[in-house]
Amino acid sequence: MNTAAEQTITVHRTSVPAANPAPSSGPWTVEAIQALLDKPLLDLVYEAQTVHRQHWPAGDIELATLLSVKTGGCPENCGYCPQSAEFDTGVKAQKLMEVDEVVHAAQAAKDAGATRFCMGAAWRAPKDRDIEKMSELISAVKELGLQTCATLGMLEAHQAQALRDAGLDYYNHNLDTAPEYYTDVVSTRAYQDRLDTLRNVRAAGISVCCGGIVGMGEAPVHRAGLIAQLANLDPYPESVPINSLVRVPGTPLADSDPIDPLDFVRVIAVARITMPKARVRLSAGRQQLGEAVQALCFMAGANSIFYGEKLLVTGNPDTEADEQLLAKLGLRGHRTTSTEAHDLHHHHHHGEGACA
Repeated sequence: MNTAAEQTITVHRTSVPAANPAPSSGPWTVEAIQALLDKPLLDLVYEAQTVHRQHWPAGDIELATLLSVKTGGCPENCGYCPQSAEFDTGVKAQKLMEVDEVVHAAQAAKDAGATRFCMGAAWRAPKDRDIEKMSELISAVKELGLQTCATLGMLEAHQAQALRDAGLDYYNHNLDTAPEYYTDVVSTRAYQDRLDTLRNVRAAGISVCCGGIVGMGEAPVHRAGLIAQLANLDPYPESVPINSLVRVPGTPLADSDPIDPLDFVRVIAVARITMPKARVRLSAGRQQLGEAVQALCFMAGANSIFYGEKLLVTGNPDTEADEQLLAKLGLRGHRTTSTEAHDLHHHHHHGEGACA
Protein backbone atom coordinates (compact mmCIF):
# COMPACT_ATOMS: atom_id res chain seq x y z
CA MET A 1 0.00 0.00 0.00
CA ASN A 2 1.43 3.41 -0.85
CA THR A 3 2.64 5.59 1.96
CA ALA A 4 0.55 8.62 1.01
CA ALA A 5 -2.64 6.70 1.70
CA GLU A 6 -1.16 5.46 4.93
CA GLN A 7 -0.40 8.97 6.08
CA THR A 8 -3.99 10.06 5.53
CA ILE A 9 -5.07 7.38 7.97
CA THR A 10 -2.57 8.08 10.70
CA VAL A 11 -2.36 11.86 10.56
CA HIS A 12 -4.89 12.48 13.35
CA ARG A 13 -3.50 9.93 15.76
CA THR A 14 -1.23 11.32 18.37
CA SER A 15 0.61 8.08 19.04
CA VAL A 16 -0.53 4.77 17.59
CA PRO A 17 -1.53 4.26 13.92
CA ALA A 18 -5.23 3.71 13.27
CA ALA A 19 -4.42 0.35 11.70
CA ASN A 20 -3.19 -0.92 15.05
CA PRO A 21 -4.82 -4.34 15.69
CA ALA A 22 -5.31 -3.62 19.39
CA PRO A 23 -8.98 -3.12 20.32
CA SER A 24 -8.31 0.35 21.62
CA SER A 25 -5.35 2.49 20.68
CA GLY A 26 -5.48 5.42 23.03
CA PRO A 27 -8.17 7.95 23.77
CA TRP A 28 -9.62 10.10 21.01
CA THR A 29 -10.01 13.73 21.97
CA VAL A 30 -13.16 15.60 21.04
CA GLU A 31 -10.89 18.06 19.20
CA ALA A 32 -9.33 15.31 17.06
CA ILE A 33 -12.78 14.00 16.17
CA GLN A 34 -14.04 17.50 15.38
CA ALA A 35 -11.03 17.96 13.07
CA LEU A 36 -12.05 14.78 11.23
CA LEU A 37 -15.68 15.93 10.96
CA ASP A 38 -14.46 19.25 9.52
CA LYS A 39 -12.30 17.72 6.76
CA PRO A 40 -13.28 18.25 3.13
CA LEU A 41 -16.08 15.71 2.56
CA LEU A 42 -14.43 13.73 -0.22
CA ASP A 43 -11.15 13.48 1.69
CA LEU A 44 -13.04 12.25 4.75
CA VAL A 45 -15.05 9.67 2.81
CA TYR A 46 -11.88 8.45 1.04
CA GLU A 47 -10.10 8.06 4.36
CA ALA A 48 -13.07 6.23 5.87
CA GLN A 49 -13.35 3.86 2.89
CA THR A 50 -9.58 3.19 3.10
CA VAL A 51 -9.88 2.24 6.78
CA HIS A 52 -12.99 0.20 6.01
CA ARG A 53 -11.23 -1.94 3.37
CA GLN A 54 -8.39 -2.73 5.73
CA HIS A 55 -10.79 -4.37 8.17
CA TRP A 56 -13.81 -5.60 6.22
CA PRO A 57 -14.54 -7.49 3.00
CA ALA A 58 -15.79 -5.14 0.28
CA GLY A 59 -19.52 -5.10 -0.33
CA ASP A 60 -20.53 -7.02 2.81
CA ILE A 61 -23.62 -5.56 4.49
CA GLU A 62 -25.15 -7.08 7.62
CA LEU A 63 -28.94 -7.30 7.60
CA ALA A 64 -30.43 -6.94 11.08
CA THR A 65 -34.11 -6.95 11.97
CA LEU A 66 -35.62 -5.31 15.02
CA LEU A 67 -38.88 -6.33 16.66
CA SER A 68 -40.56 -4.46 19.49
CA VAL A 69 -41.56 -7.29 21.84
CA LYS A 70 -43.03 -4.95 24.50
CA THR A 71 -44.21 -1.64 23.12
CA GLY A 72 -44.99 1.62 24.92
CA GLY A 73 -45.69 2.65 28.50
CA CYS A 74 -42.09 3.41 29.41
CA PRO A 75 -41.59 5.65 32.49
CA GLU A 76 -38.49 7.35 30.98
CA ASN A 77 -38.92 10.72 29.25
CA CYS A 78 -36.35 10.49 26.43
CA GLY A 79 -37.37 13.39 24.21
CA TYR A 80 -37.07 11.47 20.94
CA CYS A 81 -39.09 8.44 21.95
CA PRO A 82 -42.71 7.68 21.03
CA GLN A 83 -42.80 4.92 23.66
CA SER A 84 -42.58 7.20 26.67
CA ALA A 85 -45.73 7.12 28.81
CA GLU A 86 -45.35 10.90 29.25
CA PHE A 87 -45.99 11.79 25.60
CA ASP A 88 -49.20 11.34 23.63
CA THR A 89 -47.96 9.82 20.37
CA GLY A 90 -50.75 7.36 19.70
CA VAL A 91 -48.60 4.42 20.82
CA LYS A 92 -50.59 2.13 23.09
CA ALA A 93 -48.81 0.29 25.88
CA GLN A 94 -48.80 -3.45 25.21
CA LYS A 95 -47.68 -6.45 27.18
CA LEU A 96 -44.74 -8.65 26.30
CA MET A 97 -45.29 -10.78 23.19
CA GLU A 98 -45.65 -14.56 23.42
CA VAL A 99 -42.83 -16.90 22.38
CA ASP A 100 -44.64 -18.27 19.30
CA GLU A 101 -45.37 -14.74 17.97
CA VAL A 102 -41.73 -13.76 18.34
CA VAL A 103 -40.46 -16.99 16.74
CA HIS A 104 -42.83 -16.42 13.81
CA ALA A 105 -41.42 -12.91 13.28
CA ALA A 106 -37.83 -14.12 13.68
CA GLN A 107 -38.36 -16.90 11.13
CA ALA A 108 -39.82 -14.38 8.67
CA ALA A 109 -36.80 -12.12 9.19
CA LYS A 110 -34.44 -15.06 8.62
CA ASP A 111 -36.33 -16.10 5.47
CA ALA A 112 -35.95 -12.53 4.17
CA GLY A 113 -32.18 -12.73 4.64
CA ALA A 114 -31.57 -11.23 8.09
CA THR A 115 -28.78 -12.76 10.18
CA ARG A 116 -29.37 -10.82 13.37
CA PHE A 117 -32.59 -10.44 15.29
CA CYS A 118 -32.93 -7.75 17.91
CA MET A 119 -35.76 -7.64 20.43
CA GLY A 120 -36.65 -4.32 22.02
CA ALA A 121 -38.78 -3.82 25.12
CA ALA A 122 -39.86 -0.43 26.48
CA TRP A 123 -38.72 -0.81 30.07
CA ARG A 124 -36.72 1.62 32.19
CA ALA A 125 -35.11 -1.45 33.77
CA PRO A 126 -36.49 -4.99 33.51
CA LYS A 127 -37.48 -6.89 36.65
CA ASP A 128 -36.04 -10.35 37.23
CA ARG A 129 -39.30 -11.95 36.12
CA ASP A 130 -39.05 -9.96 32.86
CA ILE A 131 -35.54 -11.33 32.38
CA GLU A 132 -36.89 -14.88 32.79
CA LYS A 133 -39.46 -14.28 30.05
CA MET A 134 -36.89 -12.61 27.79
CA SER A 135 -34.55 -15.57 28.31
CA GLU A 136 -37.24 -17.82 26.82
CA LEU A 137 -37.56 -15.56 23.78
CA ILE A 138 -33.78 -15.38 23.33
CA SER A 139 -33.35 -19.17 23.49
CA ALA A 140 -36.18 -19.69 21.00
CA VAL A 141 -34.75 -17.19 18.47
CA LYS A 142 -31.25 -18.58 18.97
CA GLU A 143 -32.54 -22.04 18.03
CA LEU A 144 -33.49 -20.70 14.59
CA GLY A 145 -29.79 -20.07 13.95
CA LEU A 146 -30.03 -16.28 14.20
CA GLN A 147 -27.71 -14.06 16.19
CA THR A 148 -29.65 -12.57 19.07
CA CYS A 149 -29.72 -9.05 20.40
CA ALA A 150 -31.89 -7.39 23.03
CA THR A 151 -32.48 -3.84 24.19
CA LEU A 152 -34.41 -3.78 27.45
CA GLY A 153 -33.19 -0.72 29.35
CA MET A 154 -30.84 -0.68 32.32
CA LEU A 155 -29.42 -4.03 33.45
CA GLU A 156 -27.90 -5.19 36.70
CA ALA A 157 -24.91 -7.54 36.59
CA HIS A 158 -26.85 -10.70 37.48
CA GLN A 159 -29.48 -9.88 34.83
CA ALA A 160 -26.85 -9.50 32.13
CA GLN A 161 -25.39 -12.87 33.16
CA ALA A 162 -28.84 -14.52 32.95
CA LEU A 163 -29.32 -13.18 29.41
CA ARG A 164 -25.87 -14.43 28.42
CA ASP A 165 -26.74 -17.87 29.82
CA ALA A 166 -29.90 -17.86 27.67
CA GLY A 167 -27.72 -17.38 24.57
CA LEU A 168 -27.78 -13.61 24.06
CA ASP A 169 -25.07 -12.50 21.62
CA TYR A 170 -25.48 -8.70 21.75
CA TYR A 171 -27.03 -6.13 24.03
CA ASN A 172 -28.04 -2.73 22.68
CA HIS A 173 -27.91 0.29 24.94
CA ASN A 174 -27.26 3.59 23.19
CA LEU A 175 -25.42 6.58 24.61
CA ASP A 176 -27.71 8.73 22.40
CA THR A 177 -25.58 11.90 22.42
CA ALA A 178 -22.66 13.65 24.14
CA PRO A 179 -22.77 13.65 27.98
CA GLU A 180 -23.22 17.42 28.21
CA TYR A 181 -26.24 17.38 25.87
CA TYR A 182 -27.85 14.28 27.37
CA THR A 183 -29.66 16.22 30.11
CA ASP A 184 -31.40 18.29 27.40
CA VAL A 185 -32.88 15.08 26.01
CA VAL A 186 -33.62 12.95 29.09
CA SER A 187 -34.12 13.91 32.74
CA THR A 188 -35.32 10.60 34.23
CA ARG A 189 -31.88 8.99 34.28
CA ALA A 190 -28.21 9.91 34.14
CA TYR A 191 -25.50 9.26 31.54
CA GLN A 192 -23.60 7.24 34.12
CA ASP A 193 -26.56 4.82 34.28
CA ARG A 194 -25.95 4.10 30.59
CA LEU A 195 -22.25 3.47 31.16
CA ASP A 196 -22.96 1.21 34.14
CA THR A 197 -25.26 -1.00 32.06
CA LEU A 198 -22.64 -1.25 29.31
CA ARG A 199 -20.09 -2.31 31.92
CA ASN A 200 -22.43 -5.02 33.24
CA VAL A 201 -23.04 -6.30 29.70
CA ARG A 202 -19.30 -6.47 28.97
CA ALA A 203 -18.60 -8.25 32.26
CA ALA A 204 -21.15 -10.94 31.35
CA GLY A 205 -19.35 -11.61 28.05
CA ILE A 206 -22.09 -10.18 25.82
CA SER A 207 -21.07 -8.12 22.79
CA VAL A 208 -22.01 -4.45 22.94
CA CYS A 209 -24.19 -2.61 20.46
CA CYS A 210 -24.07 1.08 21.26
CA GLY A 211 -24.53 4.19 19.17
CA GLY A 212 -26.56 7.35 19.13
CA ILE A 213 -28.95 9.71 17.44
CA VAL A 214 -28.16 12.82 15.42
CA GLY A 215 -30.62 15.55 14.48
CA MET A 216 -31.91 16.18 18.03
CA GLY A 217 -30.98 19.85 17.97
CA GLU A 218 -27.45 19.10 19.17
CA ALA A 219 -24.48 21.27 18.15
CA PRO A 220 -21.72 19.80 15.93
CA VAL A 221 -19.47 19.56 19.00
CA HIS A 222 -22.01 17.21 20.59
CA ARG A 223 -21.68 14.85 17.61
CA ALA A 224 -17.94 14.86 18.11
CA GLY A 225 -18.52 14.27 21.83
CA LEU A 226 -20.77 11.27 21.17
CA ILE A 227 -18.22 9.62 18.87
CA ALA A 228 -15.47 10.30 21.42
CA GLN A 229 -17.52 8.53 24.11
CA LEU A 230 -18.12 5.52 21.86
CA ALA A 231 -14.59 5.26 20.46
CA ASN A 232 -13.03 5.56 23.92
CA LEU A 233 -15.02 2.71 25.44
CA ASP A 234 -12.47 -0.03 26.06
CA PRO A 235 -13.04 -1.99 23.96
CA TYR A 236 -15.25 0.07 21.67
CA PRO A 237 -18.63 -1.46 20.73
CA GLU A 238 -18.79 -4.32 18.24
CA SER A 239 -21.76 -2.59 16.70
CA VAL A 240 -22.45 1.13 16.37
CA PRO A 241 -25.92 2.15 15.16
CA ILE A 242 -26.13 5.73 13.93
CA ASN A 243 -29.72 6.96 13.93
CA SER A 244 -31.10 10.06 12.27
CA LEU A 245 -33.92 11.37 14.46
CA VAL A 246 -37.34 10.30 13.28
CA ARG A 247 -39.43 13.25 14.42
CA VAL A 248 -42.56 11.74 15.93
CA PRO A 249 -45.48 14.11 16.56
CA GLY A 250 -46.17 14.37 20.28
CA THR A 251 -42.52 13.99 21.34
CA PRO A 252 -40.62 17.04 22.64
CA LEU A 253 -38.11 16.78 19.78
CA ALA A 254 -40.77 16.64 17.04
CA ASP A 255 -39.82 20.13 15.84
CA SER A 256 -36.04 19.64 15.74
CA ASP A 257 -34.27 20.81 12.61
CA PRO A 258 -33.27 17.77 10.57
CA ILE A 259 -29.56 17.09 10.22
CA ASP A 260 -28.02 18.01 6.87
CA PRO A 261 -27.74 14.66 5.01
CA LEU A 262 -24.05 15.24 4.23
CA ASP A 263 -23.37 15.90 7.91
CA PHE A 264 -24.96 12.50 8.59
CA VAL A 265 -22.48 10.96 6.11
CA ARG A 266 -19.66 12.66 8.02
CA VAL A 267 -20.79 11.08 11.29
CA ILE A 268 -20.79 7.62 9.63
CA ALA A 269 -17.29 8.23 8.21
CA VAL A 270 -15.84 9.33 11.54
CA ALA A 271 -17.44 6.38 13.34
CA ARG A 272 -15.72 4.10 10.83
CA ILE A 273 -12.31 5.78 11.18
CA THR A 274 -12.38 5.79 14.99
CA MET A 275 -13.89 2.29 15.38
CA PRO A 276 -12.42 0.33 12.46
CA LYS A 277 -13.63 -3.12 13.51
CA ALA A 278 -17.18 -2.18 14.53
CA ARG A 279 -20.22 -2.84 12.39
CA VAL A 280 -21.47 0.69 11.71
CA ARG A 281 -25.21 0.49 11.23
CA LEU A 282 -27.50 2.74 9.25
CA SER A 283 -30.46 2.68 11.59
CA ALA A 284 -33.57 4.77 12.12
CA GLY A 285 -34.29 7.56 9.69
CA ARG A 286 -32.43 6.19 6.72
CA GLN A 287 -35.52 6.10 4.50
CA GLN A 288 -35.60 9.90 4.68
CA LEU A 289 -32.01 10.05 3.42
CA GLY A 290 -32.77 8.71 -0.06
CA GLU A 291 -30.73 6.24 -2.08
CA ALA A 292 -27.84 8.52 -3.07
CA VAL A 293 -27.10 9.56 0.52
CA GLN A 294 -27.37 5.93 1.69
CA ALA A 295 -24.87 5.01 -1.04
CA LEU A 296 -22.51 7.67 0.35
CA CYS A 297 -23.00 6.19 3.83
CA PHE A 298 -21.93 2.75 2.56
CA MET A 299 -18.94 4.41 0.92
CA ALA A 300 -18.15 6.05 4.26
CA GLY A 301 -17.99 2.65 5.97
CA ALA A 302 -21.54 1.72 6.99
CA ASN A 303 -21.79 -2.08 6.76
CA SER A 304 -25.01 -2.93 8.54
CA ILE A 305 -28.61 -1.84 8.08
CA PHE A 306 -31.86 -2.32 9.90
CA TYR A 307 -33.83 -4.39 7.50
CA GLY A 308 -37.40 -5.53 7.37
CA GLU A 309 -40.91 -4.55 8.19
CA LYS A 310 -40.89 -2.78 11.53
CA LEU A 311 -38.10 -0.81 13.14
CA LEU A 312 -39.64 -0.45 16.58
CA VAL A 313 -42.45 2.01 15.98
CA THR A 314 -41.20 4.22 13.12
CA GLY A 315 -41.33 1.77 10.20
CA ASN A 316 -38.46 1.07 7.79
CA PRO A 317 -38.21 0.71 4.01
CA ASP A 318 -39.57 -2.69 3.11
CA THR A 319 -37.18 -5.50 2.33
CA GLU A 320 -37.80 -5.37 -1.41
CA ALA A 321 -36.70 -1.75 -1.73
CA ASP A 322 -33.61 -2.57 0.34
CA GLU A 323 -32.76 -5.55 -1.83
CA GLN A 324 -33.08 -3.40 -4.95
CA LEU A 325 -30.84 -0.71 -3.49
CA LEU A 326 -28.14 -3.21 -2.45
CA ALA A 327 -28.32 -4.84 -5.89
CA LYS A 328 -28.04 -1.45 -7.60
CA LEU A 329 -24.92 -0.68 -5.58
CA GLY A 330 -23.46 -4.17 -6.06
CA LEU A 331 -23.57 -4.85 -2.31
CA ARG A 332 -24.68 -8.12 -0.77
CA GLY A 333 -26.33 -9.15 2.45
CA HIS A 334 -23.98 -10.71 4.98
CA ARG A 335 -24.54 -14.43 5.48
CA THR A 336 -23.56 -15.81 8.86
CA THR A 337 -22.32 -19.37 8.86
CA SER A 338 -23.06 -21.56 11.86
CA THR A 339 -19.38 -21.80 12.80
CA GLU A 340 -19.04 -18.05 12.69
CA ALA A 341 -22.03 -17.62 14.98
CA HIS A 342 -20.40 -20.06 17.38
CA ASP A 343 -17.08 -18.21 17.22
CA LEU A 344 -18.67 -14.87 17.97
CA HIS A 345 -18.47 -15.37 21.69
CA HIS A 346 -14.72 -15.72 21.45
CA HIS A 347 -13.81 -13.18 18.81
CA HIS A 348 -16.52 -10.51 19.04
CA HIS A 349 -15.88 -9.44 15.50
CA HIS A 350 -19.43 -8.52 14.47
CA GLY A 351 -21.63 -5.89 15.98
CA GLU A 352 -25.32 -5.65 16.71
CA GLY A 353 -28.51 -3.74 16.38
CA ALA A 354 -29.85 -0.79 18.21
CA CYS A 355 -33.10 0.89 18.49
CA ALA A 356 -33.77 4.46 17.61
